[in-house]
Amino acid sequence: MSTSEKYVHSLKQIKEAEERSQKEIDEQKKKVAEELRNFETYAIQAITKAKADGEKLVESSIDQARKKAHTETEKIIEEAKNKAKTISSRIDSKTVKEIIDILLKEV
Repeated sequence: MSTSEKYVHSLKQIKEAEERSQKEIDEQKKKVAEELRNFETYAIQAITKAKADGEKLVESSIDQARKKAHTETEKIIEEAKNKAKTISSRIDSKTVKEIIDILLKEV
């Protein structure tokens, strides 16, 4: 094999090595890009789920607070009704103050 043939052969080997390296780089880029897309999809889904869970929690908390307030209101009204039944027909300022205090309790 002459020197020029060796040189050409070496150039071909270098070119083949470059092509293999470039192919590996391209495959790795594709793999990383796919992993990035998968992660982005996962992150979007996780954020969406967390937002929905948060909204449900807020709605649940509001509903529980509403029910508790309703129960307390009913209790206060019932107390006022019971005390109103026991009050004599003569109402003085002390009695009026007690009634107002009962009605305004925890409002």
